[in-house]
Amino acid sequence: MGKIRRAIISCHDKTGLVEFAKLLRDFEVEIISTAGTLKVLQDSGIAAISIADYTGTPEMMDGRVKSLHVKVHAGLLGIRDNKLHCEQLQAASFEWIDLVVVNLRPAEALFNSPGVTVEEVIEQIDIGGATLIRSAAKNFRYVTVAVKPERYSLLMHEMLAHDGAVTFPTRYRLAQEAFECTAHYDKVIADYLSRVPVVEK
Repeated sequence: MGKIRRAIISCHDKTGLVEFAKLLRDFEVEIISTAGTLKVLQDSGIAAISIADYTGTPEMMDGRVKSLHVKVHAGLLGIRDNKLHCEQLQAASFEWIDLVVVNLRPAEALFNSPGVTVEEVIEQIDIGGATLIRSAAKNFRYVTVAVKPERYSLLMHEMLAHDGAVTFPTRYRLAQEAFECTAHYDKVIADYLSRVPVVEK
């Protein structure tokens, strides 16, 4: 049960985020973040760096590509007790990422916005955040993932009780919740597209 040393945080719902991030910093966790979340953290005096600074690659295509980077997902998906994975990570000068805190903008709220167009809906579909969640959840043996602000208190309790680590049963339970989150998100999008005509351009 390893300590959390590095985290990616990117949240639509900022509820409870500052308090949780302060605890992470108390445990000397490096925080990597995106856009609005990064600003909230820095404005609150919490040290954090941008995804672009972490990867060395600026976001591109109007923000469509930010966290979809090999340095990020290798750090999430590698098997920590696999010698080859460790050697490959070291050879690339990458680092393990131990915690993903991501919550997605509710798709239902977007679809129900007055006057919203299909093109606007498609543009707002979250790819990077959902991919971070899935990568972290797949590797729950080593990585903790939180998709709901109400789970921060549980994580804070565990880190305080276990010297900065999160127990396996909690990681497993949170991974199940993460997959439920992305499955629901995709289902809402699929249902929306099934009832809205899209004109070929």
